[in-house]
Amino acid sequence: MSRIRRDRVVEIVTAASDPITGTELANLLGVSRQIVVQDVAILRAEGSPILSTPRGYFVPRFDSRSSASREIIAVRHDRDQIEIELTTLIDLGIRVIDVAVEHPVYGELRGLLMLSSRSDIRAFLERLEGSEPLLALTRGVHLHTIEAGASRTLQAGRSALRELGILLEQ
Repeated sequence: MSRIRRDRVVEIVTAASDPITGTELANLLGVSRQIVVQDVAILRAEGSPILSTPRGYFVPRFDSRSSASREIIAVRHDRDQIEIELTTLIDLGIRVIDVAVEHPVYGELRGLLMLSSRSDIRAFLERLEGSEPLLALTRGVHLHTIEAGASRTLQAGRSALRELGILLEQ
């Protein structure tokens, strides 16, 4: 029964055009959210490409014809500048894929963000209320993987963050 349910999780998440929450999966499958979390953990351990984001579970679709440019940037700022950082990038047409920090005990800690609109940013900031962002672990220093249709767009993002005084450079 659990194998059939896990196979169904893969089918549902793979077919979904947007991330699907654990609660939505639980309702579709008639189980608790905790069962869904456990099933996804088992599936990921088995090698399933399911990713967990703040917006839900999804399977990334990679288009080998995609001409998107991607890079990692280093930034430093406090919690009060999260919204301006993200909005600056999004407004330029840059997608913020993730955030990562280097922890002295655990090594790299990474959280998938997948932010591409102001509504994504609002939802992320609402979820962040009452929690500590990863940047709190490293006095504001963190990395973002960013993506855009052209490398010049990424350059514009770096320039804008430099003007804000939050881009870390050599």
